[in-house]
Amino acid sequence: MKLLDGRKVADELLTSLTGEVRLLTDQGVTPKLAVVLVGDNPASESYVRSKRKACEQVGIAYEHVAMPQSSTTEEIIAMVQDLDAREDVHGILVQLPLPAQVEEPLVIRAIQPAKDVDGFHAYNLGKMVLSKEFEHLVPCTPKGVIKMLDYYGIEIQGKEAVVVGHSNIVGKPMSIMLLNRNATVTTCHIHTKDLKSHTLRADILVVAVGKAGLISQDMVKEGAVVVDVGINRVDEKIVGDVDFEGVCEKASFITPVPGGCGPMTVACLMENVVMATKRLTLSA
Repeated sequence: MKLLDGRKVADELLTSLTGEVRLLTDQGVTPKLAVVLVGDNPASESYVRSKRKACEQVGIAYEHVAMPQSSTTEEIIAMVQDLDAREDVHGILVQLPLPAQVEEPLVIRAIQPAKDVDGFHAYNLGKMVLSKEFEHLVPCTPKGVIKMLDYYGIEIQGKEAVVVGHSNIVGKPMSIMLLNRNATVTTCHIHTKDLKSHTLRADILVVAVGKAGLISQDMVKEGAVVVDVGINRVDEKIVGDVDFEGVCEKASFITPVPGGCGPMTVACLMENVVMATKRLTLSA
């Protein structure tokens, strides 16, 4: 069993991006990410801190926009539109989840696709469906998974890939990106009957549900590549969706939690900001 070390891959990506940001800055363009945080969700605050830290590491300018928990859909959209209109802002991220009174799809739709560095806008998701060549600003977690698989030389073409979870943030885009690389893809979810019968077929198993210990050793075939996207807090410890101790005895590669997909998600966000900056400024 080998670890898919997300921290190692992410650090190398961030180092590479630091050079790209320096080149842009030398040309008079400093990439800038604006993050809108609504309310005071502790998990969201933690994620935002890690994004800010990564920006500082690679030289991307960071702007934090704090809005009260009581903010309306209209107020958040107005803030997004203000940021959209600014030429010095190249990437806009509205930290999810939003408070219950806010219509999340409308907020996501309000972000200009060219500045949608989370990759959640229907335009960017739609482009991704067309082909691998149109994967420009795509969701950062699936993008990070693909980069890890590539880094460790794991073949995707022709493999049986099973994705457990069908969220718009991870599951669906993950399935599409694997399909774009010619895997045979099965997408499972809460209504899937006999989950084990599907996971046992997987050469590549990606799990993104948010349920600790969902995947046990007997659900994984010998030699499978297992990517655990889940983040769960159990007895003050962070664990994934996969029973790591059991599954690592059968897997050829497996991601640790923490230290697997999390660092890759943040690094790929930085890459999306750099890509958005280039497309907005250098092509003009």
